[in-house]
Order: sequence, then C-alpha cells, then structure tokens
Amino acid sequence: MASQDRYRIVLLSTYAIGLHSIENLLPSPLPWLRLGIANIISLITLLLYGFKPAITVTLIRIIVSSIISGTFLGPAFILSFSAGLLSTSVMGILAQLLPNLLSPIGISIIGAFCHNITQLLLAYLIFIHNIEVILILSPIIILLGTITGALNGLITNIIFNNLKKSLKRVKM
Repeated sequence: MASQDRYRIVLLSTYAIGLHSIENLLPSPLPWLRLGIANIISLITLLLYGFKPAITVTLIRIIVSSIISGTFLGPAFILSFSAGLLSTSVMGILAQLLPNLLSPIGISIIGAFCHNITQLLLAYLIFIHNIEVILILSPIIILLGTITGALNGLITNIIFNNLKKSLKRVKM
C-alpha cells in the first residue's frame, strides 16, 4: 500500500471516529437509536477509493471508537463490528455491480437495512433469544434505519459531488 493511500485511510478513519464521537455526545430518544453519521465517511471512501479502503476505514472506526467508549469486545462492539463489516461489504458489492443504477442514497439505504437486519439477527441469536421482542422492534428499527440511511446517503451525495469537482481541479 502506497504512503498516500495509508495517509488517506488514516485521515478518513479520523474523520469517521470524530463523527462517531460527536454522535455519541448527542442525546438519543432511544438508547439503541443512532444516526450513523460516521457511515457517511465509509460511503465516501467507497465511492472515491473502492471497497478495500472503505472496509478498512469502517473497521478502524469501529475498533477505535469502541476502545474510546469502553465497549471493546462487549455486546455493542460485537453487534457494531459484525453489522459494519456486512453492510460495508454489501454496499461495496452494490457500488461495484450497479454503479449506474444506484445513487449514494440507494446504496446507503440498503447498507442501513443490512446493518439493522444483521444487528437484529445477532441480538436474537446471541443476546435476547426472544423472537417476540425482535419482531416488535424490527419494524421500528428498519423504518428508522431507512430514514437515517436516506439522510446519510443524501449528505454523502452532496459531499461526494463537491469532492469530485474539487479533486478534478487538483487532479488527485
């Protein structure tokens, strides 16, 4: 990996960790409800530099943020790591296979959906073991995830389009 690529990954990971930290400071109406704004950086990384840098940024952000917040290797880490890995992988596959069919908004919504389904499935299999609770929470979590996925995708789309223009000017 070239030095410039490592620098980009470190910089983008730092942005993602910063956004995650800011989000943790914001009040949440429900303890498990997060906007997922750090995923904007993962999606921008995916769109600009491809799958490998995006998955690297996602995993660095999850690991470092969990160490900072004191949840490393705990239940929240297991859910976040697994769902982040799967959702970023799905977004990477979609961006590769359907680049002209799905916008960043569509990719983000599908990524949020995969993230939520993965967390619900793991919560059931590992922690909750009560399908009724999962079935009650699922529609709420998926609806909120779709909304936040769309908002994050919209923000990503705006940033990505501006970055493309800027990068063309400086030829990066």
